[in-house]
Amino acid sequence: MSAVNTLRPDLKLIAGWIKPGSAVLDLGCGDGELLHWLASHKQIQGMGVEKDVGQVVSCVEKGLSVIQSDLEYGLAQFEDGRFDDVVLSLTIQAMHNIEGILQEMLRVGRTGIVTFPNFGFWENRWQIATGRMPVSETIPYQWYNTPNIHFCTVNDFDRLLGKLGMRIDEQIVLHQGEPVEFLPNLLGSLALVRFSKR
Repeated sequence: MSAVNTLRPDLKLIAGWIKPGSAVLDLGCGDGELLHWLASHKQIQGMGVEKDVGQVVSCVEKGLSVIQSDLEYGLAQFEDGRFDDVVLSLTIQAMHNIEGILQEMLRVGRTGIVTFPNFGFWENRWQIATGRMPVSETIPYQWYNTPNIHFCTVNDFDRLLGKLGMRIDEQIVLHQGEPVEFLPNLLGSLALVRFSKR
């Protein structure tokens, strides 16, 4: 079993938001790192959804329940209200139907948790001002090979949740794993948002 401090900083904070014994759906779960830790330390009932077959195999090897599926097609395989928490970590910026997945998250779960790179981070703004697309720790790709198709700022995401009739329950903005309290939309490179229906 891994200790909580072995999780990435954003996953460690997500784990802190999830109550023991909860039913958790992890969308774009990768190799199942978060689900495995939550199952081992908080006895959650977890389910993952992952598109990449190799990552699905990694999850199965950890003893996790996982479905191989493309999130762009929604979550029709899950009934309303089945989960307490639905997590979408560092995936939303690579999706086409962002409004649809946010609505689906709160259809199948009571609470949604999303993390995304903050395009409003000052280093990203500076790189654009110098005539280049941003490349950073949270946006590590060049413009021509990035899987990211949507870039947003903390403020943009907050506005979208309001438009969809959702409310922010908690929000933390990080830079290099540390919370940013002052001017988070400018000084933070990674946003974590916990939200629910209004």
